[in-house]
Amino acid sequence: MTAEKIVRPYGSWSSPITPALMTDARPAFDYPTSHNGKLYWLESRPWENGRSVVVEKNKQGQVRDLVPAPLSVRSKVHEYGGTPYIVIGNMLYFCLQDDQRIYRINIASEHTAGSEQAIPEPITPAPTETSDSYRFADFCYDKSRNRLICVAEINSPALREPENCIVTISLENASPNSSSTRPSPAREQSVIRLVTGSDFYAYPRVNPAGNRLCWIDWNHPDMPWDSTRLYEAEIYPDGSLGDTVLIVGQNDEADEPAQAIFQPQYSPHGQLHYVSDINNWWNIYRIDTRNTDILNTGTARRPPQPECLCELEAEFATPLWVLGMSTYGFCDDGTLLCCYSQNGQWQLAKISNGQREDIATPYTAISAVHCAGGAGWFIGAAPDREAELVAINPHSYQLSIEQKASPLPIDNGNLSTPVAMQFSPHKQGTNDSNSPQCHGFYYPPCNAQTTGPADEQPPLIVMCHGGPTGATSTGLNLKIQFWTSRGFAVLDLNYRGSTGYGRTYRHQLDGAWGIADIEDVVLATQQLVDRQLADPERLAIRGSSAGGYTVLAALTFTDTFKAGACLYGIGDLETLARDTHKFESRYLDRLVGSYPESQQLYRQRSPVHFTNQLNCPVIFFQGLDDKVVPPQQAVSMVKALREQKIPVAYLPFPGEGHGFRAAQTVQQVFNAELYFYSKVFGFELPESLPAITIDNLP
Repeated sequence: MTAEKIVRPYGSWSSPITPALMTDARPAFDYPTSHNGKLYWLESRPWENGRSVVVEKNKQGQVRDLVPAPLSVRSKVHEYGGTPYIVIGNMLYFCLQDDQRIYRINIASEHTAGSEQAIPEPITPAPTETSDSYRFADFCYDKSRNRLICVAEINSPALREPENCIVTISLENASPNSSSTRPSPAREQSVIRLVTGSDFYAYPRVNPAGNRLCWIDWNHPDMPWDSTRLYEAEIYPDGSLGDTVLIVGQNDEADEPAQAIFQPQYSPHGQLHYVSDINNWWNIYRIDTRNTDILNTGTARRPPQPECLCELEAEFATPLWVLGMSTYGFCDDGTLLCCYSQNGQWQLAKISNGQREDIATPYTAISAVHCAGGAGWFIGAAPDREAELVAINPHSYQLSIEQKASPLPIDNGNLSTPVAMQFSPHKQGTNDSNSPQCHGFYYPPCNAQTTGPADEQPPLIVMCHGGPTGATSTGLNLKIQFWTSRGFAVLDLNYRGSTGYGRTYRHQLDGAWGIADIEDVVLATQQLVDRQLADPERLAIRGSSAGGYTVLAALTFTDTFKAGACLYGIGDLETLARDTHKFESRYLDRLVGSYPESQQLYRQRSPVHFTNQLNCPVIFFQGLDDKVVPPQQAVSMVKALREQKIPVAYLPFPGEGHGFRAAQTVQQVFNAELYFYSKVFGFELPESLPAITIDNLP
């Protein structure tokens, strides 16, 4: 017999989902790969101060860390990074977070991460005050020449901004084929520029024969989800490249439409594959460039027409915020194991001979697909499952979990299930398919032991994802369940500009950032209120980075919300355009307008200039080492709100950058935000929380 639930005011429920639970042994997994029958992945650990470590699992199921604590493996290319390691023979090569040099560790023996054999040795030069400093990501191995090929970001005292290029690094004296557990000492190797001239590069890949290299590039003001180009060149025996041929993408004369190309990759037979949104949706294409005459004719000739392997109104890609992302791989028989997103949810599939076969799994969020040796792997999550590393037999479709977090010590009755919703501005009873609409997932309050009063509607937190070119996920997110299990409703919104709904939807934010996204959050919130799914007097909005800008703009230019939480968000678009890092330095050209030509427009959309219109409380969280959105953004907003006598709280975090990694930081953020809402909305908390300073609170 089910026990009757306790009735308590929304927002004041006791919950087993605590800030400590969100970070206690709850790792994140990424970049799975396999080599010599062993599985490797990158594991991020909030409880180790945000440290990321390469982990190995052998054929017997034994798991070990390959990098000794407290070292962390992470690339900082574009500030967001990318694949930071590669396993070649008996060696692990990786980027060390602290200095961004490439190091090697011999992993031939079953040593532990703290043993003598696990001492990392650098193979790239150390930076000095007068020399270039390097960042690396997105590795591939040129076996014929025993060298790494990767993307590099080079900071030089003589350059105004970093130089991005594709480089080679010889593995001489670091032989991956050595069986010795004590190889000869590593020598620092020269970093040789191989492909230069464009603003950005990604996905350098060598074909199976070792005589072709492909890659993508793009230039300011485009972002990689706007317009990229796929190139290929012959690799000569000495390692140099022949003529570069544009395979697909907009050429300099712009005589064809732009397309965003993602994950070029050679099949086992040497056919070049890639993902493109040339027909609005990111679909997988194949093009056969194996005829050497194509490369030998220079740029005057173009390769044969590409073939779409599976035409579908779905997305087989995601925005390339980090390098090395993978949504498909080749099975041993040459077929493709892949994943795609449709209506905000992900599906696993196999493509063979132009036919797609969906594979049933319990997962609604899928990423990091990798195939090798007759097996496949991916990261999967679902509304009732945290992300876990999953293996799949591509023939029988049998699934097995390779690694996951420890089981949650909570009743599933505390987990809210997302409800997919669409919000349209057209009048009820009409069916105008051309009307702009936005998408989102509504999470109702949910607690195994508590319910809200029958005559009361729950407070609502509208969540705005970052990017703004990003998307929500339906995988179990304890940062959402933290709120719903306490009696809050949550709307996780994919406003216009989000990915997962085609190129046209993604570009509806062009020139309209601070307009369309605000219209969408207001529209969706009002429709939830109209459906009696939210209390109109207790509406909050929460977002980080670009989502933090949406928060501040919505609070400033509308009167819909009663409180807001801004995590390393943007208050001044001009400052962002002038001070941010290279990768995003021209991002706003498309979202707002060119700068400084459109300076007045930037000022009109910057909340920092209109704090007199903001009349509700806001809490700010900011990493003091943030290079993407510098701390001054938050400081300026806080100062202006204090002068306006508006309730405001500010929590800075030394040592944190753009995105919080340390467990203590994450816990402080959620405790402080809950305390903030309790004071703003006037409900009693069931537990005692550390008090924070809220200036100007009545």
